[in-house]
Amino acid sequence: MVEVTDTSGVTAAPATPSPTPTTLGELRADGAAYRPVKAELRANLLARLGRGHPSLPGMVGFEDTVLPEVERAIIAGHDLVLLGERGQGKTRLIRTLVGLLDEWTPVLVGSELNEHPLHPISVWAHRQIAEHGDATPVGWLHRSDRFGEKLATPDTSVGDLIGDVDPIKVAEGRTLGDPETVHYGLVPRTNRGIFSVNELPDLAERIQVALLNVLEERDIQIRGHRVRLPLDLLLVASANPEDYTNRGRIITPLKDRFGAEVRTHYPIELEDEIRLVHQESQTSWTGGGTFGMPVVPEHLVEIIARFTRLVRESSHVDQRSGVSARFAIAGLETVTASAVRRAAIAGESRPVARVVDLPAVVPASRGKVEFADSGADPDDERELEVLEHLLRQATAQTFRARCAGLDLTGLQEHFTGGETVESGELVPAPALLGQLGTIPKLAELLGRLGVPEGEQSAEQAAAAVEFALEGLYLTRRLAKDTDGTRTVYGA
Repeated sequence: MVEVTDTSGVTAAPATPSPTPTTLGELRADGAAYRPVKAELRANLLARLGRGHPSLPGMVGFEDTVLPEVERAIIAGHDLVLLGERGQGKTRLIRTLVGLLDEWTPVLVGSELNEHPLHPISVWAHRQIAEHGDATPVGWLHRSDRFGEKLATPDTSVGDLIGDVDPIKVAEGRTLGDPETVHYGLVPRTNRGIFSVNELPDLAERIQVALLNVLEERDIQIRGHRVRLPLDLLLVASANPEDYTNRGRIITPLKDRFGAEVRTHYPIELEDEIRLVHQESQTSWTGGGTFGMPVVPEHLVEIIARFTRLVRESSHVDQRSGVSARFAIAGLETVTASAVRRAAIAGESRPVARVVDLPAVVPASRGKVEFADSGADPDDERELEVLEHLLRQATAQTFRARCAGLDLTGLQEHFTGGETVESGELVPAPALLGQLGTIPKLAELLGRLGVPEGEQSAEQAAAAVEFALEGLYLTRRLAKDTDGTRTVYGA
């Protein structure tokens, strides 16, 4: 289990203090120079690649497919649109781009447009510099504040994105033709940064038109006034391919203005699915009372990853909708929570997840799956049966992969005389192991399941034994009877 760390660059705290120049004169004396955002991203990306560092850390499974395309787009200075089903990491990838910006950049104090002191673009900024000269106040903006995003919704207006005339400023005596009557929208307020439009096809076509000048001419028009603002930003959009025909479309002129289109995907390899689940799951537990840090053994993480992939491939699931990576992430979090709850009920001091915790994933994840038969009753038990079957299949696959060639005859022979072993959320680890007595080759089983010899405990041993019992049942070498919270294994 790993603790989540921020790799997006959006919420990360500053690693270094801001530079010292506080006036335009000091900034010039310090040798500062203006550099456009896309040149800044290109230079920092090439520096990372040259050092052999990951270009966009935290993007699991994209290393050989998506990231090279994104890197080429950034080097080319292209705005880009990411296409992919839900839960493929599009938004995370966009936010991770912020990490390629300079950590600190100078801005004119009081500027609504984050204007560079050496490259003013507004009437206000030119007046400030004309009045104060080298004494013009300069502040420093962290890269985490140079990102803006808007979820495209049908009620989004041009004023939200671009801006509108501010009636209060007009009432104060300014004329409608005065550029300073404008209340700027989200896009110009993200000048010298990265702006993201999520689910772009959901944006009304007449609103998409407002972005045409932003992408090509790099200026904006408000209420018939031509406000010449040479915006400096990277525009990135995300969309689901199905949105082109279902909920809306990206208008052709706008698609033509994006320099690159990048297709995302779900993890291709099982190992990547497991890495992603570990990275994204909220597993930062502090414990409390008599409880220690909860542990989810690796074989259970693998079961959840395989379960996700089987659901994604199932003919019963709507393939156009996809199965988000959040399905697996929520599954691991649910199993962890089930282990903590069971430890509290059974009186265990250290929660360790077991096979008995897996069934909790099915009802918790049901709402994350769109089934193919859209006309079916939403309460149809058939959906639960499909998920339960796929979970058993994932468990069997993991058992075969991890326990292949392992001698479990000693464990199986325990049941030849008619003995049974009871498990469930009311059965603590010592009680489960006590029903089996001395377990032949237990150390070998624990080692195969990745439990280091010096870290073995009764809870981990019980988790391994219960996995082996479930595997023997699924491969038809044992019988099992389940009744609510009680599970009994027998010959």
